[in-house]
Amino acid sequence: MPSPSAIAAPALAVMAMCVIVAVRYLAISGAFAAVSARVVPRLYHGRSRQIAAEIRWSLLSSVVYAVPAGLAAWVWQERGATRIYSDPQAYPQWWIPLSFVLVLLIHDTWFYWTHRLMHRPAFFRRMHAVHHASRPPTAWAAMSFHPWEALTGAFVIPALVFVLPLHVGVVGAVLLVMSVMGVANHMGWEMFPERLVSGPIGNWIITASHHQRHHERYECNYGLYFRLWDRLCGTDRGLGAFTAEARAHR
Repeated sequence: MPSPSAIAAPALAVMAMCVIVAVRYLAISGAFAAVSARVVPRLYHGRSRQIAAEIRWSLLSSVVYAVPAGLAAWVWQERGATRIYSDPQAYPQWWIPLSFVLVLLIHDTWFYWTHRLMHRPAFFRRMHAVHHASRPPTAWAAMSFHPWEALTGAFVIPALVFVLPLHVGVVGAVLLVMSVMGVANHMGWEMFPERLVSGPIGNWIITASHHQRHHERYECNYGLYFRLWDRLCGTDRGLGAFTAEARAHR
């Protein structure tokens, strides 16, 4: 039977990760909400109850995300059993950028198919309806998930650190991109210039305009980072339309 100290150490790691994930969410969503209030002053007007619900669900999701992340961090620090490495010379230099893109592609693939599955009626009611209760979403909605939905995404990155050799900087960069894009794509206005969104880059990279269409029509535009799977599977329906207030700033 494990000793109390053997249980306490990973439990403390999970608790610490709960704080880290919650603070990261509050900081990034809060920053984008503040920018939104400055750029599009009345965009979130009258939606205080919706935002409060988004924050509550997101903080609950923070706990779900923190459990596998905290355990993986504890295993890395205390047992050295993950494949995270800190010496940039441990693998060829080209592996660092390649592994970064590879993790994003794997995560995007998992997200596309689980997200598409959650739009089946039975799964939608039990798992995904919470997220779509934000009509339209705000900068606080990126992690506004039912716990069952949060669980589908919580273990992807922690699992990959046991499979792929990943520099610690790559892990940090992936988490940053995941957090920032998740918030930016839900905030109800487009921060990128039109020439990027409608140009060659925007044809393959998801921004708020692309994800806005998903929240308008539901059964399309399921991707997280890239439009690749949507294009391959015929579920890409182009760009969405923002409110008049959101369009006025451009």
